[in-house]
Amino acid sequence: MHDLQKKLEYLRERLEGKISHPFLTQNIEAPPIDEDKLFLLVAFLDYLNLPLEKIEHYAIPTMLLQIALDTHEKVTNDMTGKQNMKERQLTVLAGTYYSGLYYKILADYQDIEVIRLLAEAIETINDHKIIVYQQEMNGIEKLMESIENIEATLFKEISKHLHAMAWGELFSDFLLIKRLYKEKELFLRSQSSVVFEALKKLVFPKHEGSIKNLSLEQQNYLIHICDKYIHFSKEQLLKVKSKLPLLNKAIDGKIDYLLNQHQPMAKSLVEEG
Repeated sequence: MHDLQKKLEYLRERLEGKISHPFLTQNIEAPPIDEDKLFLLVAFLDYLNLPLEKIEHYAIPTMLLQIALDTHEKVTNDMTGKQNMKERQLTVLAGTYYSGLYYKILADYQDIEVIRLLAEAIETINDHKIIVYQQEMNGIEKLMESIENIEATLFKEISKHLHAMAWGELFSDFLLIKRLYKEKELFLRSQSSVVFEALKKLVFPKHEGSIKNLSLEQQNYLIHICDKYIHFSKEQLLKVKSKLPLLNKAIDGKIDYLLNQHQPMAKSLVEEG
């Protein structure tokens, strides 16, 4: 476990060094690193007994792309009509800069295959983002499939490339659960939730207001649907976990924490009804 932690700390420092740019640092906030995604990716590569150089070869470009996606997502979600144009433009520029770094690193290694598969993953993710944001899905199952693809495609492609399909399933289930928890929390706090807005359109297509204008009964029903998919994904995650013997204790603990996570806010909302 300590060895994995050291590798994680080393790669986090390497990643922070890559995304640090004097001009961007002076003008916009440093991009957050998704600690769970970084941990799972490094743990996965370590599980395959890859040397540190190879772990870095896969982990840094993949996480740079994830940071680029998160940075562009920030523009979509947080800066519409709220931030000045300069900050919007710099944030978009930062996202493009981070994604360019992934290409440079892999091009220096002449790793055309990984460049291609990650580029295709980004295309898939963007296609599913369009489906979700423009609410073009034709059923709840398709919505959840799109959310899972948005969260996990980068990591599934790396696991597929390294012939570790069970890990691709683990990424899918773990990251979908995490995203649904996040969206549920946003909804319960009466904040914007792209997932619950999409659910509302599917379940209550005649309701023209926002999710904030739903009745308590309608809100509880959307929470019930979200909880159902969280529960199903937890069951799938347990099955995947059984396919991966000798997991590092840190990975095991991370999965167990997610599986045992509770959200009392949901209970209080239901009880108010």
